[in-house]
Amino acid sequence: MIYMLIAILIACVLYAFSVMGRRGQPGFDKFHHWYYAHRGLHGEGVPENSMAAFRKAKDAGFGIELDIHLLKDGSLAVIHDAALRRTTGQEGFVEDLRAEDLVKFYLEGTQETIPLFSQVLELYDGEAPLIVELKCERNNYAQLCRATCEMLDGYKGLYCLESFDPRCVHWLRKNRPDLIRGQLTENYFHSPQSKLPWILKFILSWQMMNFLTMPDFVAYRFRDRSHPSNWFARKLWKLHGVSWTLKSPEEFKLAIDDHCLAIFEGFIPE
Repeated sequence: MIYMLIAILIACVLYAFSVMGRRGQPGFDKFHHWYYAHRGLHGEGVPENSMAAFRKAKDAGFGIELDIHLLKDGSLAVIHDAALRRTTGQEGFVEDLRAEDLVKFYLEGTQETIPLFSQVLELYDGEAPLIVELKCERNNYAQLCRATCEMLDGYKGLYCLESFDPRCVHWLRKNRPDLIRGQLTENYFHSPQSKLPWILKFILSWQMMNFLTMPDFVAYRFRDRSHPSNWFARKLWKLHGVSWTLKSPEEFKLAIDDHCLAIFEGFIPE
């Protein structure tokens, strides 16, 4: 029995260290002065991740969360899915397109087309913070991270980078340690669409790659916020929290009370 208790204690200590992150990153407190529109202020007639949605968010005084993919020519497109069918009704994948192709893909039956990341940066021009999600596809995490960082080198506004893929976060730690970086995650066992192997679901849900990526913040799905790994990451290691996606004023208040950055959708926070 004593050996079993010792083994359990050692396992707990090792796990506690596996979810550690970087504390005290200067500048993150500035993000707490803003609320963040998930993929812009989209709704009826205004597609997600469109320039119209980003203009509405900016005019309303909100920061934004947006998703970027790497195009075939090295440009960066703002769109959530790699597959084009849901958002444009057309077949294919965004990674197979070039910048000049984007104007051919209309979003959700409107006249809005897939934006370039550079267009969003020009629109916001440092007037509100950006939460930029890196969407790795086809093992392109290094190229995606490099292209994103190079584009942001000339940007004067407030921004941070995040990804579900720990390889992206690790790349940022190794190559751009000055940038604020975050680990996106959820309870993958509650995500039926996830096709990851069981072991990867377990590792990612329990944030066991943090000791390699050393994130400044953890962005955990709101409905999974009570997952034990969040206690270790946020309470033990004092990592900042980001809560997504908040779909009611009640959820919004809970996230704010928990001192999380609030990424909202479907309503306008007071």
